[in-house]
Amino acid sequence: MSAENIFAVIAQGDLSEFKTLLANYKGTVNLFDENGMTALQHAAYKGNKDMVQLLLDRGADVNSGKHEYNYTALHFGALSGNSEVCKLLLDAGAKPTATNSVGRTASQMAAFVGNHHTVATINNYIPFKEISYYSIPQGQQTDPHLPSVLVEPLHKFVLGVNIHPVRLALNLQHTPALLENADKVSKVLDMLCKKEMTRGSDTNEVMAFKYHYLAYIIREINNIRDKQKPNSDKEEKKHDIVEVFAKKLLKPGKDGFSLDLMDTFLKDCVREFPYRECTTFHQMVTSLTSKDPPPALSVINCTINGQRGFVDAIPYCSTCGEEKPAKKCSKCKSVQYCDRECQRLHWFVHKKACNRESSSPAIMNAKPNIDAGELTTELQNLVAG
Repeated sequence: MSAENIFAVIAQGDLSEFKTLLANYKGTVNLFDENGMTALQHAAYKGNKDMVQLLLDRGADVNSGKHEYNYTALHFGALSGNSEVCKLLLDAGAKPTATNSVGRTASQMAAFVGNHHTVATINNYIPFKEISYYSIPQGQQTDPHLPSVLVEPLHKFVLGVNIHPVRLALNLQHTPALLENADKVSKVLDMLCKKEMTRGSDTNEVMAFKYHYLAYIIREINNIRDKQKPNSDKEEKKHDIVEVFAKKLLKPGKDGFSLDLMDTFLKDCVREFPYRECTTFHQMVTSLTSKDPPPALSVINCTINGQRGFVDAIPYCSTCGEEKPAKKCSKCKSVQYCDRECQRLHWFVHKKACNRESSSPAIMNAKPNIDAGELTTELQNLVAG
C-alpha cells in the first residue's frame, strides 16, 4: 500500500476499498503526504468516522505534529464539523490545547468556520478516567464516592452539550440511577469542580463552573423529589419530578414571554459558584448585571459552550432548547418541539397563544406534525383517570 493510494481512497470516501487496503498492509499507518499530513488527519478532515476509527485501531498517532502549519487530527476534525470524529480523537488522547502555527486550538478553528456544535463537543469533553477515579476507594476509604455502575451514565451526562435545565432534567429522567443517588453524584461533581480549580497552570474555570452547574440542577430536582409525598407508582413519581421542575422554570413572567423564574434560578446558580475570584465568574456577573442584560441561560450557555461568531437561524425546541427539533405544533406551526413529551411539558404555556394563532385559515389547512388537539384530549383523559 502506497501513501498515494490510501490518501486517494480517503479523498473518495470509499470505505470498502479503504478496509481492503488496511487489511493487506502490515506497516505503520502513520504515513505522510507532501505537507506532513497523516492518513488520520486526511480522514478527520473528511469527517469520516469509520476511517478514523480504523486508523486509530491500527495505532495512528492522534497528536502527530509534522504538519507544515502544525494542524493536528483534532484541528482537521473540528474543521470538518463532525462532532463524533472529534470525540473519537479526544477519546484516543488528542490534546484539545494543541495550537497551530497561528496559535489557534481546534475549538477556536471550529468556531472560526461556524461549527458551533463541534466547539461545544470539544469544550465539554473530559476523559472517562476523570469520573472513574471516584469509583475506586482512595487512601483510607472503605467505599468509593461513586458506585461503579454510575460512572458511564455520569460521564455521558457531563459530556452533554445542551445545558438547558429542562433538557438536563429529561436526561436524568432517562437515567434514573443518577437521581436515585443524587447526593453522591452532586458530591462527586463538587469534587470535580474543586479539582479543576486547583490544577495550577492547567486550571479549567469553564469546566469547573459546568460541574457546579450540573450539581446545582441535580440538587434542585432532588429537593423536589424529597418534598413529594410517597407515591405507590414509582414511574408516576419520576414523571412528576420532571414536570414540576420544568413547569417551575417554563412558567411565563408578567409580560407573558419572559422566563423570569428560570432567570432567577440560573442567576442564583451563578451566585453560588464558590470560586468568586476567578475570571469566568466575574465575566458572567458583568454580563448579568449590565444595563440591558441577556437572559441568564444565554450567558451560561456562552460560558460553557463558547461564543457564536454570528447569529444563525437555527430552530430550537421551545421546551428544552435542543437544536433542530423534528416536530411542530400542528395547530399554529409557530413553535417546535423534539417530541410529544416536550410539547406536553410546554402545553400549559403555549395553549393560549396556540388557540389564537391557529385561527388563521392557512394554519388551519396545514399538514399536522404534533397534534395539539389530540394532546389536549390525552391530558384530559389522564386527569380524568
